[in-house]
Amino acid sequence: MDITLLYFEDCPHWKVAAERLSIIAAERDDVRLSRHLVETPEEAERTRFHGSPSIQVDGVDAFAAPGAGVGLSCRRYPTPDGYEGAPTLDQLRAVLTDEET
Repeated sequence: MDITLLYFEDCPHWKVAAERLSIIAAERDDVRLSRHLVETPEEAERTRFHGSPSIQVDGVDAFAAPGAGVGLSCRRYPTPDGYEGAPTLDQLRAVLTDEET
C-alpha cells in the first residue's frame, strides 16, 4: 500500500501528519510512505491537492469530501476532539483497514 503525504511548507500541520504516518508505517510491513511537496497552484490541480496535509492511499485522497476544492491552503480534519490539522492515529488506522477490504 502506497501512502503519500502531500503538503506545502507554509502549513505547520503536515509535520504532525508525518509523525503519525511514520508510526503507522512502523506498525505495518505493507506500507510504503512518501512525501510530496506541492509548490504551485498548477501542481495542486495536477495532484488533486485538497490542502495541507493531504494523505493519499494508492493515489486517492483518503479523507476528501465529495466536491472538495484543491489549492494551497491548510486543511482541517474533523476528529473526536474537534477539528485538528491532521487525522488521529485511530482515523488513519481505520482508513487503511477500509482500504484492505
